[in-house]
Amino acid sequence: MKVLFVSNLFPDAAEPNRGIYNARLVHSLSERCDIRVVSPRPALPLTGRSSPQPRAEDVALKPVFPLTRYIPKVGSRFNHRLMAGSLRRPIQAIRSEFGFDVVLASWLYPDACGVSILAAELDFPFVAVCQGSDAHQYLNDSVRRRVIVASMEAAARVVTRSRELAHLLQDAGVGEAKLHTIYNGVDHKLFHPIDKQAAREALQLPLHDRIVLFVGNFYPVKNPRLLADAFTMMRQAEPDTRHRLIMIGDGPERKSVIASMVGTGFEQATRFPGRQSAETVARYMQAADVLCVPSKNEGVPNVILEAFACGLRVVATRVGGIPEILASEQLGALTPPDNPAALASALSRELSRDDSGETVVRHASQFTWSRTADAFMEVLQQSQSR
Repeated sequence: MKVLFVSNLFPDAAEPNRGIYNARLVHSLSERCDIRVVSPRPALPLTGRSSPQPRAEDVALKPVFPLTRYIPKVGSRFNHRLMAGSLRRPIQAIRSEFGFDVVLASWLYPDACGVSILAAELDFPFVAVCQGSDAHQYLNDSVRRRVIVASMEAAARVVTRSRELAHLLQDAGVGEAKLHTIYNGVDHKLFHPIDKQAAREALQLPLHDRIVLFVGNFYPVKNPRLLADAFTMMRQAEPDTRHRLIMIGDGPERKSVIASMVGTGFEQATRFPGRQSAETVARYMQAADVLCVPSKNEGVPNVILEAFACGLRVVATRVGGIPEILASEQLGALTPPDNPAALASALSRELSRDDSGETVVRHASQFTWSRTADAFMEVLQQSQSR
């Protein structure tokens, strides 16, 4: 089978972590089929941008990065059509020499919606992938909602990263028979338990403190300020404890979160290392005592699956698809969204626990990229008999 993967969420040399989980999926699929990549890059009208270059590990996939125009804020009626216009020539060119059987388009709007236009025009089947915010946010826009539902009805299949996302699309009007939930995998060679003391020594962390870890973008939807507030509340209630907070990542809210800690008296108990490589993130997970995911909305965050693979329990808000994978108190705790007191209480309880994490690791063993790729291959093969 020959597959063409299309998504703006795919890495390049300048942005090596952009759509990193899509890249891991594509590499896993490449062991089962011939696959190529088209990754459009948005460019504002009247502006230009040089074409990105692939990462060394992606060269064999022959990725191309066409620029696509979009209209900010008011372009919901047109951006999927602009996407289709930008993808038309690259897809035609690849089809002439690669002859793909199916297109796999990840991110509903405008990517998969643009592909749906070309699928009708050029007569090829496509499978769409819904990842999270492309449903949580975009279905609330009446124009995008109509475009998404019509486009997904034209898809052979629609893969969702959680059952909750499938329910959202079904409620919006997408037929249940088209919807298939497939969870992402985990790189267990990278994310696995090691001796906590060795991990802390490698990171120069105190050996006896209890560490809360955050890994993610500092965006409003990820709600990092909620965790900062909850950590402060927890430390104020337990001033004699040796609890620390490490928040990995970057984004527009990072400076304000750091500033919120000033004057609390706990500045020395917090660390903000910025963005880190996957290898370093794994080491922090191996060193920490609990991961916190304080998001306002989510699909199924890979960071939770990776934490589980390291034997790390998780405290998270009860949103999106998180309860689907954090379904037992042995794995951690769920709290209401936007409730710092509840989050502080849950963190305190989890930090007071002391177990080996073996149950958590066993739970994580079901999430592998091999299993994920096998499930995708089944859906892609079914899509040919539309």
